[in-house]
Amino acid sequence: MKKLNKEELDLENGLKKEWIITNGLGGYASSTVIGCNTRKYHGLLVAPFAAPGRRKVILSKVDESIEIDGVNYNLYTNISNNYISDGYKSQESFEKDVIPIFTYKIKDVEIKKIICMDYGKNTVGILYRVKNGSKKAKLTLAPIMNNRDFHQMNTNHEFKIRQTIKNQKVTIIIDENIENPIYINTSEGVYIEHKNDMFRNMYYIEEEKRGFYPEENLAVPGRYEIQIDPDQEKEISFICSLESNIEELNVKELINNEIVRIKKIMLSSGLYDVDHEEEYDQEYKNLIKDYIVATDNFVTYRPMFRLHTLIAGFPWFLDWGRDSLISFEGILLIPKRYEIAKEVILTLVRDIKYGLVPNRIFRI
Repeated sequence: MKKLNKEELDLENGLKKEWIITNGLGGYASSTVIGCNTRKYHGLLVAPFAAPGRRKVILSKVDESIEIDGVNYNLYTNISNNYISDGYKSQESFEKDVIPIFTYKIKDVEIKKIICMDYGKNTVGILYRVKNGSKKAKLTLAPIMNNRDFHQMNTNHEFKIRQTIKNQKVTIIIDENIENPIYINTSEGVYIEHKNDMFRNMYYIEEEKRGFYPEENLAVPGRYEIQIDPDQEKEISFICSLESNIEELNVKELINNEIVRIKKIMLSSGLYDVDHEEEYDQEYKNLIKDYIVATDNFVTYRPMFRLHTLIAGFPWFLDWGRDSLISFEGILLIPKRYEIAKEVILTLVRDIKYGLVPNRIFRI
């Protein structure tokens, strides 16, 4: 995707353009380019509990705001009950090469937000790069959470939240689901617990267009507050995960690992000769990168079989035999991902064996 500048990020355009990144297990993070969720399928951590199936929306979004010289400015955009918060007005740009990057400017403060998933894990990390101006500032991060099947809605739902707080790391139990605790953590700051706090009637415009009821409640378990001194440049990381060891993770490393992983796939694809890279124009190299990033989203690991498979489409679908074969050449053979191609065929054979795919898909 090309870089979208401020004039392209008005509300009407911003609600129509979406992005997605995936974690190789059938999980994903997805929203619009202005960070406003317009579908019940949107979320920053949509995690499979039986990879790649049983997806649940865990972290819907993070609502950020910054206080400058005692005045609060919202960076988030939400729609609810005929009210639209206007964080998009402070957004300067959106770009997605391998991962999405949002840039905001308020007064003389610049904030970059970079979102990345930990490949092969149900973990999402957000890196905030803040370049503060001449006044003291305070960045607030409020995770907006859920714990539901991604096809369902928590309309009129009253959440029960239990939290265990240890410094910046918080363990959250939603609706007594003790088997699936959720973990959040920041690199610094103070966590302030909220009691019985909910975002009521968040409105999903795309669900209404599809003929579904468009509103649901979400949980706001608390907020992080991070102080920033005048003229200070600071990096703050936020992590949400189903893994308990999140305090050991480094979001900058997650970002770098994902960029390196995609580059390795590009280099092994043979779609251009890296020893003669100067012979290819930038437009062609960008096309190859976009192709690799887009097709890699559908390559998914099935832990139960210890084999890879292909997702038929995000956000709705799982792996279907017909769609796997239709997309097989473009996703796996052209970029020379032959080992994964072998595993996908073995997955299809197992599905046929267990009656999950009809034999007719192999008839010529």
